[in-house]
Amino acid sequence: MAGFEWVIWAGLIVVFVAVAMMTAEIEFMLLALGSLGGLVAELLGAPWWLATVIAAIIAVLGTFLLRPRFLNLLRRSSDPTKSNIDAIIGSTGHVLIPVTETSGQVKLGNGETWSARVPEGIQMVLQPGAGVRVLAVDGASVIIEPESSGAQLS
Repeated sequence: MAGFEWVIWAGLIVVFVAVAMMTAEIEFMLLALGSLGGLVAELLGAPWWLATVIAAIIAVLGTFLLRPRFLNLLRRSSDPTKSNIDAIIGSTGHVLIPVTETSGQVKLGNGETWSARVPEGIQMVLQPGAGVRVLAVDGASVIIEPESSGAQLS
């Protein structure tokens, strides 16, 4: 290759960084870091096999030493706000159509209208206007209970 091995290392760095940017995978950045080590070793006059070993060692060490720290930083800065089903469980609303063990409809505080039912084995009917709290989500229905002891039961 007669002195142009640095081009291969530079090309690998570019490819790994581009893939990391497109996929948001930390591992490709660590491979780019290893390739940078190989490039530096090559520019300092190391033979190609030694530069390859150095690149591999840096990439492996980065995977075991840096990756866990990067992932912890990402988790720490994530949004703690609940979303999807987690945000619905525990929310409150009111009954639109009488709710029984098999059918009914409620409007939740977030404005969504859901099919609803009371938990199995509980013989009650929640009348329109009754305040309710979501216990669980089962498919396209919510399992609800009266919000307070003053709920309108039949």
